[in-house]
Amino acid sequence: MEKEALYAAVEAHASLLTTLSDKIWGLAELSCREYRSRDAYLEILEEQGFQVETNLAGIATAFSGSFGNGRPVIGILGEFDALSGLSQEAGACSCKPLVPGGSGHGCGHNLLGAAALGAAIALKEAIHAGKLPGTVIFYGCPGEEGCAGKAFMARDGAFRELDAALCWHPGDVNQVTTGSCSASLQVEYTFTGVAAHAAGAPELGRSALDAAELMNVGANFLREHMPRGCALHYSFLDAGGVSPNVVQPTARVLYMLRGENVTQTKALRARLEKVAQGAAMMTETAVASRQIDGTASTVSNPVLEKVLFDNLAQAPMPGYTAEELAYAEKLKSTYPPQGLPGSGVEENAALAAFVAEHSGNGTKALNDFLVPYYPSARKTPGSTDVGDVSWLTPTAQFTAVTWPSGSPGHSWQNVAIGKTSIAHKGMLYAAKALAGAAADLMTDPALRQRAREAFEKATPGGYDCPIGKEVVPE
Repeated sequence: MEKEALYAAVEAHASLLTTLSDKIWGLAELSCREYRSRDAYLEILEEQGFQVETNLAGIATAFSGSFGNGRPVIGILGEFDALSGLSQEAGACSCKPLVPGGSGHGCGHNLLGAAALGAAIALKEAIHAGKLPGTVIFYGCPGEEGCAGKAFMARDGAFRELDAALCWHPGDVNQVTTGSCSASLQVEYTFTGVAAHAAGAPELGRSALDAAELMNVGANFLREHMPRGCALHYSFLDAGGVSPNVVQPTARVLYMLRGENVTQTKALRARLEKVAQGAAMMTETAVASRQIDGTASTVSNPVLEKVLFDNLAQAPMPGYTAEELAYAEKLKSTYPPQGLPGSGVEENAALAAFVAEHSGNGTKALNDFLVPYYPSARKTPGSTDVGDVSWLTPTAQFTAVTWPSGSPGHSWQNVAIGKTSIAHKGMLYAAKALAGAAADLMTDPALRQRAREAFEKATPGGYDCPIGKEVVPE
């Protein structure tokens, strides 16, 4: 079908999508507690004629909306959770929390979900008009930041029915995502000891806080002996209290473990468990561990990535006004220079030269160009629950410009710009590229077959879910 019809459908719903994005920006709800955000999506899906399913994987804020009949079945992934501590005034050029300690969309998920929905609506209208065959499913995926909602959904059977899954992420450059990211596990360790007067009878106490601190020391020594690509991060959830003259009877520490794949990450957890047990033995305390969530590494699919690149090239790229450029320049001045934008420039000289030329050696405030597609096996240190989807069906994603060049991840700058016309333009551009890529897949069986063959070649062992059946989303 003509892509212009899909682009026109996105533009026809631009007001609906920007209003939704701004509403989600204002709600700024945290992982798996996005109740009002969910309701906003469900209202639109029902009004648009999608068949809605709720409470997916037992998560109150996980849902889907499908339209059409039969195959092919294309999934569009949406997110809408915020981050704690990033409340910020929209359009500001300095850190100005709206609510001290409040939440904010520092990862742009208000835009991510709205663009995905826009693509789904455009595809729905094309299916309804008889211009596209098959079914489109919009997935409302909660808790990417702190719950790994897609991993729970994948564990419970979602996504397997898809011929392909497409997604995007707000960013500072227009580029297809390739390579892989880390697998991860989050595990909570709870130490229990015996309270006592720290001065009068310290010998009667057994300090849970000592145990947790010793565990952290042991974990730091473990770092030297981990495989390359592994990482450990931790934070205290409970340090036992605020009274230094009490031997602390409780302590809780949350660990995030990362590895190149699920198998490696699970093996790292087994070693960390021994560190925790050793700390408990040294302090004569008890320790219990509880997995919170986990994510798989991403499986790259070059066939789908090329489809996304072609559609990013075909969709009309946003232009920016002098006022928008000036605002982006002001935001860019609030953080240190970041070098050349995009990924892959450090390993491909031709790509680096192209990006340097088009970004003014990284000095442009807004990267108004498309980075050439460069398939790579590089590993990125971060994690995403999109990885779990990619082990169940051919999956690909891209970034589109909604932030100034080099903007730090999870920052107040990203929140500030997330409700501006710059962000809205990037969101609509992403929606058009997603819709165009889905249309290509729906109308080309040979393309779908090549994507499936690439998927099967990359996943011979199948999906190893990082989340045990005993883990409950929270």
